[in-house]
Amino acid sequence: MRFIGDFHIHSKYSRATSRQMDLEDLDEFAKIKGIKVLGTGDFTHPQWFANLKEKLEPAEPGLYKLRNSTSGVRFILTVEVSCIYSKDNKVRKIHHLIFAPDFKTAEKINTQLSWTGNLRADGRPTFGMDSKELLKIVLDSSPDCLLIPAHCMTPWFGIFGSKSGFDSLEECFEELTPQVFAIETGLSADPKMLWRISDLDNITLISNSDAHSAPKTGREANIFEGEELNYKNMIEAIKKGKRIENDAQLKLTSTIEFFPEEGKYHFDGHRACGIRLSPEERKKYGGICPNCGKPLTIGVLSRVDSLADRPEGKTPQNALPYISLVPLNEIIGKAFLREPYTKEVMEEYQKLISVFGSEFEVLMETPIEEIAKISPRVAEGIKKAREGKINVIPGFDGEFGKVQIFEEVSEEESPKPDQKTLF
Repeated sequence: MRFIGDFHIHSKYSRATSRQMDLEDLDEFAKIKGIKVLGTGDFTHPQWFANLKEKLEPAEPGLYKLRNSTSGVRFILTVEVSCIYSKDNKVRKIHHLIFAPDFKTAEKINTQLSWTGNLRADGRPTFGMDSKELLKIVLDSSPDCLLIPAHCMTPWFGIFGSKSGFDSLEECFEELTPQVFAIETGLSADPKMLWRISDLDNITLISNSDAHSAPKTGREANIFEGEELNYKNMIEAIKKGKRIENDAQLKLTSTIEFFPEEGKYHFDGHRACGIRLSPEERKKYGGICPNCGKPLTIGVLSRVDSLADRPEGKTPQNALPYISLVPLNEIIGKAFLREPYTKEVMEEYQKLISVFGSEFEVLMETPIEEIAKISPRVAEGIKKAREGKINVIPGFDGEFGKVQIFEEVSEEESPKPDQKTLF
């Protein structure tokens, strides 16, 4: 059995999140995307936690399903937590993803965290707590819990971020470092970039969407293979990555990645001035915006350069393979010069899903010639994306990158979807 998991999302109780981020919509979109196991996100928020307990029922051990749903989607209890604190005379701002094996354990974590912060304020709560102390709370609640530093290179909130992170896991977690088994790449980095840092050779790299709206689920994800799906086997697969035993009941085999240039912190820059710079260009200006003289936001590519101890191109022995994808609605939008969530694009999207089963099936598995029978222009775009024959104008300082798949033409010249086949 091969299945896909996306563990880092947010509910409607998180800031800057769609009001449609409820269990019913998440269950529906997970099926559309082809996601088998979806993180609940936000289990520390009292209202969302109550909603989870009311609407989810046990499935396989440690996994849950939406009551009365026939989707086959499973939910796993997760939350992202923000730690903002001072260490070694520097303010640290680190986000972490927490997995819990059951509601009882999640409740223990919630009780402990409620003593130090307001859980009602945000689905992603913030605490003035050292990351090491958070890890202690999580492991004391249950040894079956897992804490993973989220979007590890993001400038402001990644464990290795240029603005408020650390230079190593050991600086952050000290003697508890052996209890950190994995980190999340984030949208602006991919495994190939992180392979340049030898300290991470025995750390599993996972990828998740960090979705704030249901259609964004699965933009990054994880691929597992095995016959016995449950919480314990999934956590073990994440902990060991490629180092897992050959006869293990479940294995993490690869990850699904954004093209990292599309992430909003890939290059250096200053969004207010529209300044986007490669690491080499940024060095010429001494890290200062050439327009206004303020410090530039140092992006992920530069940060990796500063931490790397090996050149590009080396694949560590324990590295998991990965696949880089462009979301299907983006490809459709580029094919017909439309914004990715317009009615016309989503009708074409639904048509393809109805024929081939799920977005991941279309993007990764379906033969191009079969897609071409439905939508030749989209098939061409998917082929280019699969082969990496696309161009991305890198994102910077909070601005997402821009994917270029087809030669630029005017809207009048662009091909149109076959209106007769649209729903």
